[in-house]
Amino acid sequence: MNVSRRSHSPEQGFDLVVIGGGINGVAIARECAQRGRTVLLVEQNDFGSGTTSRSTRIIHGGLRYLEQYEFGLVRESLHERERLLRESPHLVHPMQFLLVLPRSSRNLLRSSLAVHFGLWLYHRWAGGRQLPGSAPDAFERALDSDKQVSIYTYEDAQCEFPERLVAEWLAESIDAGAVVRNHTELLEITLTNGQVTGVRLRDRISGQEYSVDATTIVNASGPWVDRVLAASGINAPRLLGGIRGSHLVLPAFAGMSAKPLYTEASDGRQIFVLPWNNQVMVGSTEVADSADPDKVAPAGDEIDYLFGNFQRLFPTSGLSKTDIRYSFAGVRPLPYAPGKKYSAVSRRHVLHDHTEEGAAGLISVIGGKLTTAASLARDLARKIGMNVSEPALTIGVPVPGEDVESVVCQWAHTVAQKARIPENCAHVIAEWHGRHALAVAHSAASDERLRQAICPHTCHLVAEA
Repeated sequence: MNVSRRSHSPEQGFDLVVIGGGINGVAIARECAQRGRTVLLVEQNDFGSGTTSRSTRIIHGGLRYLEQYEFGLVRESLHERERLLRESPHLVHPMQFLLVLPRSSRNLLRSSLAVHFGLWLYHRWAGGRQLPGSAPDAFERALDSDKQVSIYTYEDAQCEFPERLVAEWLAESIDAGAVVRNHTELLEITLTNGQVTGVRLRDRISGQEYSVDATTIVNASGPWVDRVLAASGINAPRLLGGIRGSHLVLPAFAGMSAKPLYTEASDGRQIFVLPWNNQVMVGSTEVADSADPDKVAPAGDEIDYLFGNFQRLFPTSGLSKTDIRYSFAGVRPLPYAPGKKYSAVSRRHVLHDHTEEGAAGLISVIGGKLTTAASLARDLARKIGMNVSEPALTIGVPVPGEDVESVVCQWAHTVAQKARIPENCAHVIAEWHGRHALAVAHSAASDERLRQAICPHTCHLVAEA
């Protein structure tokens, strides 16, 4: 169980209780706590353990949304991508992507002219930033010689470990006075005369049950949104049309592309093949899934589908299905849209007010994505009556990649000296924690036990935990 540094007893009640400790819930808690609201954030498992940790880990504008005329969502996403690149350069890294389209493509943008215009628009809305060009690798040259495909490049970004972004925003929430509690299960949202009055909770470790008063409840539980409402007897329409996205993780191999690929699968769906954590991630699928989100897992045919499409792109990789290191799946909490093609369901977030259903003060969060969590949090704050303006976005060239690496190296050197650990291990810590790596170093320096590696296979220290 976690508590904030600023004392605030549950018996005092809160302005706001946020249910769900994924990227959206943590972003909401941070935004509202930093603006002076008393906030309790609860998560039934561990923070970021649901959909957030099971994503494709891309910070992107959503190139395919241009084809669906979701121009507002693309602009919002690109602006949020730029903010994350500036605010968290140690966690969010710009990358040059390859867009690989079959010449016969009918699904992913319509023609060479449309592709060029779409990429130009995408580039302009991102502020005109251009990554330094890099020489084509062997895979790209092989593709380029194949007259069956067209190759384009564009810029997006990757958050290799979104769990780290959750952890940093969580710490900022606590610093602003929020009380945060993981392994805490919501039993019921309490109501009096059509107005929310608080929640009943259970500590999953101790089994203790208790009540907390609050005038506003935010249901940011992702795939659990409808289940939370049903458990409290709130007669709301079905809000979620959960879509399962599955991924494979494969070992690195000779001839793999150094750049992420965005391409069409054999059935015309869009998939990514991404370098990730010194491995390769392939994803994702889109399968309707309304089962228990706690038990979500890839189906056998999804694994066959993903590996088959990987093999079609890399027929000489030398990998077989037995080389799959692991697979994972998450449920995207998209709006319920019966009869609509899954890929066409909007990723724009919806804030559903339950006043007309007899639960004034309760708002459910539907949709959204990793890239736009901070923007969603600002919208939520406005909806509950806070005066929140959009932060200024300084358009221009961000810190170049080599300069970011130089800063990380400086942090690593300081961490190595202060914590008395090898510089290569200090670099790993600096990459994960950014400027907060110095606080890790301070802790490690205080006690030899905190300088021990968490396990023999990593440089990460007990001090980080």
